[in-house]
Amino acid sequence: MTTVDQPVDRPTKVKEPPGKPRAAQRRNRALFWFAVPGTVLLLLFQYVPLLGNVIAFQDYQPFTGIMHSRWAGLDNFDIIFNGDPAFLHALVNTLELTVIQVVFVFPLPILLALLLNSLVSDRVKRTIQNVLYLPHFLSWVVVVAVFQQMLGNGGLLNVFLQAHAMGTWNIIGNPELFKTLLTSQVIWKDTGWATILFLAALSRVDTDLYEAAAVDGASRLRQTWHVTLPALRGLVVLLLILRLGDALSVGFEQIVLQQTGMDKNTTEVLDTYVYNNGLVAGQWGVSAAVGLIKGLVGVVLVLGANKIAHLLGEEGIYRK
Repeated sequence: MTTVDQPVDRPTKVKEPPGKPRAAQRRNRALFWFAVPGTVLLLLFQYVPLLGNVIAFQDYQPFTGIMHSRWAGLDNFDIIFNGDPAFLHALVNTLELTVIQVVFVFPLPILLALLLNSLVSDRVKRTIQNVLYLPHFLSWVVVVAVFQQMLGNGGLLNVFLQAHAMGTWNIIGNPELFKTLLTSQVIWKDTGWATILFLAALSRVDTDLYEAAAVDGASRLRQTWHVTLPALRGLVVLLLILRLGDALSVGFEQIVLQQTGMDKNTTEVLDTYVYNNGLVAGQWGVSAAVGLIKGLVGVVLVLGANKIAHLLGEEGIYRK
């Protein structure tokens, strides 16, 4: 018995309209040239300077240069971990500030965004947003000066207390309140600005979900828990990963402006340690070693946090 082979349907190649591939190439070529300046700047100022980390293994002296400085091996790292208590104080202070800012500062923009999103009037919402955004555009020099004028020994608060025979309250320059002061400054300056991303994510939430939840009898709190927060989860995980990658950087300019006359054991962090030992004291190799360790720890934290995000079903900063 013979069988008749059935004809196999082969996909026909669809010819694109003439001129379309060439137009797409021209469009992509334009985008490529737009990306070239940013790529060049990124390579010059982010990746090429990484080669300078070699001075962490040298007894580097600026007047002799990298090529002629004496090779020191791991001596700079040995000084850090075994011979310099100031480094340990700076490390402990940095970790304490990191924990404080992750636990207390990081959730505040989320809460503020939820409050702003609950406002009915768009005009009121925009007005409050503009007021909250303004401190972000002030430099740390201005922010520190404002806090000194408000909370310093001769500031507005102490002038008011003295006028009412209530003594004075030493806030600026008090080592015990230094970390609290730094945290309050960060909250005042950046919390409003950080709400932008969360408000953008909230604007994409389908209002039908809230209506369906309301029909099912869900209260505003339950709607926030089951509708709003799941919509923000991916963004929160992404920002938390990026924050952990920068965990050992807790505000160099903010701290160095307020270190004068205070105990270094309380105020020193890794960034100011690098500055004080490198640019001020001339220990370039030790400072470079600290910066290298800080960068490696940041990479490990990012990779670890991103792996945890994948295990929780989130994309993180890159996909698997």
